[in-house]
Amino acid sequence: MNTLIRRSLTGALAVGALLAAAPLAVAAETAAPANCFDRAAPIPVEEQRLTLPVPQEILDRSGFDQRGPRFEKSLCRTRSLRVAKVLAQTQSRQLWKAAVDRVQGRGPAGGDLARSDDRPLYWARLQLTRALHQWQPAFTLSPTDRKALLDAVETGSRGQDSIDLPAGNRVKRVVLTGFDPFQLDGDIRRTNPSGATALALDGTYIDTPSGRARVETAVFPVLWTPFEAGVVEQTLLPHFKPGRKQVDLFTTVSQGRVGQFDIERYNGRWHTGADNNRENRAAGIPIPAGVPTVTPQPEFVPTTLPYKEIVAAKTGPFTVLDRTAVTEIPAGQTQPVNSPNGPTPGSVARAGGGGSYLSNEIAYRATLLRDAVKAKVPGGHVHTPILFFDPANPDKVSDPVLEKNRADIVAQAKAILAVAVGTL
Repeated sequence: MNTLIRRSLTGALAVGALLAAAPLAVAAETAAPANCFDRAAPIPVEEQRLTLPVPQEILDRSGFDQRGPRFEKSLCRTRSLRVAKVLAQTQSRQLWKAAVDRVQGRGPAGGDLARSDDRPLYWARLQLTRALHQWQPAFTLSPTDRKALLDAVETGSRGQDSIDLPAGNRVKRVVLTGFDPFQLDGDIRRTNPSGATALALDGTYIDTPSGRARVETAVFPVLWTPFEAGVVEQTLLPHFKPGRKQVDLFTTVSQGRVGQFDIERYNGRWHTGADNNRENRAAGIPIPAGVPTVTPQPEFVPTTLPYKEIVAAKTGPFTVLDRTAVTEIPAGQTQPVNSPNGPTPGSVARAGGGGSYLSNEIAYRATLLRDAVKAKVPGGHVHTPILFFDPANPDKVSDPVLEKNRADIVAQAKAILAVAVGTL
């Protein structure tokens, strides 16, 4: 799988050369057509939601509303694939940095939307990918090249290619992942506390009894296809491999149940449900070719997070539970059953502790990869409480209840992480 080696020295030098050449190359391509987009070209469901009032309000009230138009203007000036790659890489990485800076209080807020909000990043990214889907360049652009540009925007604007862990033994190394908003057909206003946590903690340090820890984060889509193509393994593998920068602890994070955190004990090899593009799955989780894995593929993979210590600690206002239940088809049977104490020998997975959606899947893939490369590090999945709006304000894109709820969840997620690192 070629994308798995994108951090090779050759790739790094090539990208560096392109970035250095970007200003000159773009400046040389100033003859911009009036309109270089086919607005009738098909776009995914996620991008179709962009024209709705709520996304537009979120973008406008965060100052992220101009990122899409600026990207489109740059695309219309682009006369080569080489420069298009540079634009996709630089502007997507700038978007991630701007989102992290906004949440962490650096620079202007850009509007009156709470800085802690994760949604400006999500909707601004979709502006960039929509532009690439509908772009009609002045040169021939193959479907493969268009997909490569889309992939560059996805990885760059999600922090997936900018994880930078320190080397040596003086600082512990932590990777945390979050998710985009989801279930937007039910409420287009939805936000995701795991994405907010990732933005709040990226590049920060946590002081613990066992020493200081550097936290690097990334955000993942709520989409089946990128997961099946290996986006999780592609992002995490360089940091799971042995070496001076190998991660000391990792946790995947997603939104779970009302009013509580769950430390998921087991992750299952089964995925179901509709994603943000309304695509459905009901099958075993496939591992793409070229990815280190365990053979035969296990039905369940356990957490190695210090769940006992986390549950026992006083980390915040929400209850924290050690969640052991799974759904399985026991050996010799044909119907799934709930097993409250974890999987039984020889069973077939139908849901991990965190269900069978993408939150379970990212945890399954990450912990399976941990075992495949024999990384003896703590890792697993944390489900946050559901982030809710004030029921008295059903139409507002934000409110004080939502903002306090988000702040409490993010603060407790950080405290849980500190407890985990403190056991190293």
